[in-house]
Order: sequence, then structure tokens, then C-alpha cells
Amino acid sequence: MIDSTGSPDAPAAAAIADLERRFGDPWDPGNPTGHAAVLAADEAGEMLAAGERLLDDYGLNAEFVPPELGGRLTRLDQLIEVLRVVFRHDPSLGLGYGASSLIPAVNVWTAGDERQRRRMADVLLAGGRAVSGYHELAHGNDFARAEFSALPGDDGRLRLNGRKEVIANARRAEAMVLFARTSAAPGSRSHSQLLVEKADLPAGAPVHLPRFHSAGMRGVQLGGLEFRDCPIPADAVLGAPGLGVETALRSFQVTRTALPAMTAGILETGLEVTARFAEERVLYGRSLAGMPYIRSILADAFTDLLICDCLATVTARSVHLLPGETSLYASAAKYFVATLLMDAMDALSRVLGAQFYLRDGGYGIFQKHLRDLAPAGFGHTARVACLSTVLPQLPRLARKGWLDDTQPPAGVFHLGADLPPLPFERLSVGSGGRDSLSASLSAALGHPELDGELRHLVSVIAAEQADLRRECAALTPADLSVAARPEALRLAARYAAVLAATACVNVWLHNRDRHDAFLSDPHWAAAALGRIAERVGRDPGQRSPHITERLSSEVLARHRDRRGFGLSNRRLPG
Repeated sequence: MIDSTGSPDAPAAAAIADLERRFGDPWDPGNPTGHAAVLAADEAGEMLAAGERLLDDYGLNAEFVPPELGGRLTRLDQLIEVLRVVFRHDPSLGLGYGASSLIPAVNVWTAGDERQRRRMADVLLAGGRAVSGYHELAHGNDFARAEFSALPGDDGRLRLNGRKEVIANARRAEAMVLFARTSAAPGSRSHSQLLVEKADLPAGAPVHLPRFHSAGMRGVQLGGLEFRDCPIPADAVLGAPGLGVETALRSFQVTRTALPAMTAGILETGLEVTARFAEERVLYGRSLAGMPYIRSILADAFTDLLICDCLATVTARSVHLLPGETSLYASAAKYFVATLLMDAMDALSRVLGAQFYLRDGGYGIFQKHLRDLAPAGFGHTARVACLSTVLPQLPRLARKGWLDDTQPPAGVFHLGADLPPLPFERLSVGSGGRDSLSASLSAALGHPELDGELRHLVSVIAAEQADLRRECAALTPADLSVAARPEALRLAARYAAVLAATACVNVWLHNRDRHDAFLSDPHWAAAALGRIAERVGRDPGQRSPHITERLSSEVLARHRDRRGFGLSNRRLPG
């Protein structure tokens, strides 16, 4: 971590360095948490036991608990950086040990009372597991149709009935946050979220359903829970009864931001493996790393990672500084970051050729990470569901929000600037027609430091933003429903792309004075905006060959020097 003056944020940087040291060199075949051990656990369909012990000793669960409850959850961008380390080494640990407990915890911090918050904190700080039960296979992301119920019994307690399926750590969890119907009336106000501890349930409850086996995240134990007239206290409800959907939508602003950003560690490993392969592989008497086509793939994947970093970091900082607007940004970031990560890994697989699907050998870790990345596209909410969250807000933004030139706080873009505590209580379901991040694009276009190719590319994105505003203003009510036309949903996807470009150019503008020659170089920002322009069908113009060479050389240099591929440019073990 780096503060606003360019100096290391010592406690956060030291904690991440400690975690990196514990994981060690992943290429060391004798490392119990290295690539060889991770692949062996994946083949066995098991969690990496040495990795779980490592995270127990590190106290990873404390990262999910606010400081007033004894934890270390002070900043969302720092939480992302910590979990990104875990995902880079083993995504199954990242999800099965980390994110699966974070998701239910955030719901409790968002809507729980003091007793419930204390109970969740106690479970996590003692090294326990928590799980969330949103999904029912029959209804997927359509929570309002959930049939799982918690209706009042004659004794005043609630009675759980029904199934929750595809839950990570269903058997191993001590605490559960369950989404349930608490009223027989129709509508979204008929559901609530419940905090349930297994220790408080009668013998035999719940019934554990058989494990689900998956193609990716094979070590994560996915199971199901069935309840049959199981009594729980009436005060298990998080917040007021009937606010289950609202609580989910508010908490999603944290998890939709954090989870895809954490999984960017998968692409970091993908770049590392591909760079290693390109330098070691000789074809027609020369290494692949010297071939222009291969270098362009490395440069593009690296650029996509930087785009993801910029959008995710700005969104994470917005949760602290613009909590009334992040329902918009978090959904856009979840869609766009997950999409870029999967596309970039797919492109890198073409460099490895037949090596990319081999499940052992020196490059076998690539195929595991490629398979493990797929859940980033759906996870606890699918990408299309994220677009459906953005879409209904676009007409109001086009007619009002995007005409307001109010600028966001500069701290949104300063990578290490101090942040206030996470404002769980101020997260809102909609942005209320506000979108100050979008206003910062026009401000960037007028910045005196912007010139040459980068200025041209910002103007290309600004033209896309203007067209988007016109098309969104013309949307009809029929375009905003769950049955929206594909063309309407594509407007939400284009909005996410413009938001990503806005984040990239402002991260460059606000961090040029750091002691990092690469971050200060406008070439990476120009590459990022060019890639985004192509995604939305805009002609970015001919890219300078110097940009591709600059980025591909940076990839290979970081590989040789054992440095990470993200904005932080952190040194790695090995």
C-alpha cells in the first residue's frame, strides 16, 4: 500500500508482505503451498490443508471484521489486496476460506443489531466459517421467488422449511445467513435475511445434501442444506422483517466490488505463467518472448489487468467516499472486471497452446486458474444481473445526473490516500440520479497535463459518453424490466466501459507524482483507453508500436524481477 505522498502505508504493506512471505515461492516444488501442492489438492478435489493452516495462523478472518469488533476491516481496497494474494496462489483458498465467509459477514455488518454483529465477529475471530444461503436451484438469482421459508410457529419462534443449494462450506460452517420468505404475501417485502448458528439448532438439523462437484474451484466443498420444520428464535432476522432484498442489494455493493477485484490475482498468475513459458519456449530458433505477436498478447492482457485494477480500486474507494452512488459503480465493476479477466486469460491460453490444458507439469497451474476464474462471472450474482441493476438507473442519469458537473472527491483516485471507515449504514439501493465519477471524464479532458495520443483517446471516450447519454434518455419503461431487449442491456455494458476508461485516465492524472516510473508513464493509460474504445466499437486510431513494446517489456521485466503485475508493482517471493 502507498499513501498520498508516495510513502508506504507501513502497517498494510507489512501485513501483505508477511502473507506473501508465508506463501513463499510458488515455483518451489518443495513448497507446501506452491503450485505443485495446489495442483495435487485440486486433483484430489480437496482444499489445500497447508494453505488453510497458513491462513489460520495469519488470522485471515480478522480481515472481514470491523475494527470496533476486534478485526482489521478498515479499508475495502486493502481487503482486496490481501485476498488478491490468496487468489493468486490458490483461488480455491480465496473463495473457500475467504470470500465465502466475507459475503455473509457483510450482510450482518449492514443490517444486524449489536448482538448479531458481535456473534458473527466471535465466530470469525475464533477461526470459524460463515456461509450465505441465497440461491435455490429452481430460481437462481431471482431472490423474490425464493420458496425457502421462515414463517412464525405457534410458539412464537420461526420455522425453517426448504432447501438452500450450492453453498460453499455448507458442512463446515458455524454460522449461516439465510435468505428466506418470512411472509406469505406476494412481493419483495416478503423476504428477510436470518443469522442462524448451527450450535443453536436441534439435533439432526440441518440435513446436509450431497456435495456438488464442479469443473472449477474443485477444492471448494459445495453442498446444500435442507430444513424441516426447524425452530429458530424470532430475533434471528437481520434488520426489520421484509427487508431481505434491500439488505442484499446494499451489501452487494461491497461484495460485487471486492470479489472480482480479488480474482484479478488469477490473471496475475496467468501472466506470470505465460511470461515464463514465452521466455523458455524456443520456436524457429528464437524465444516466443521475442516475437511481436506474442508480445502484443502479453501487452494486451497486462493492459486489461491494469484496467481492472483501476476500475476496482476507484469503486472500492467510492464505497467509502461516495456510498450513495456505489450501487451503480459496484454493479458496473462486477460486470466489466469479470468480463475482462476471463477474456484476458482466454487470450493468454493461446500463447501456451497445448500446454494450457495440461493438468500437470511446469505450466499445469494455468489450466487450474483458468477453470477457477469462471465463477467470477456469476459467483453470488451473475453478470447479467449486475447489468439489470444498472439499466433502470440510466434514463434518470441521462436526463439529470450526467448534466451535473459536480466532481468526486480527489481521494477516490489517489491510490493511497486516507479513507473514512466503511459506511455500511449509508449504502443505498439506488444512486438517486447521482454519478459524480462520470463527471470527472470531462474534467480530465480539460486537464493541462493531457496531451497527444492520450488526449485523443479521452475525446473518443467522451464521444461515446455523449452518444450513451442520448440513447439512454430515449429508453422506455419497457426497456427497463427484466425482459429488457438485448440492445438495452448493451447500454449498461457500454456505461461500464466508459466508467472504466474514466477510472483509468483519472488514476493516471492523480498519481503521476509517485516514485514509480511506470505508473507515471502515460503509455499504459493510452493503451487502456484504446482497449476500451475497441470494446465499445469506437476507432481508437493506430496504436503506436512504442506502446506495445513498453507494456510487453514491462511484463517480462516484472516476471524476471519477481514483481506483481498490478498497479502496486509489489515485489514477490522467489
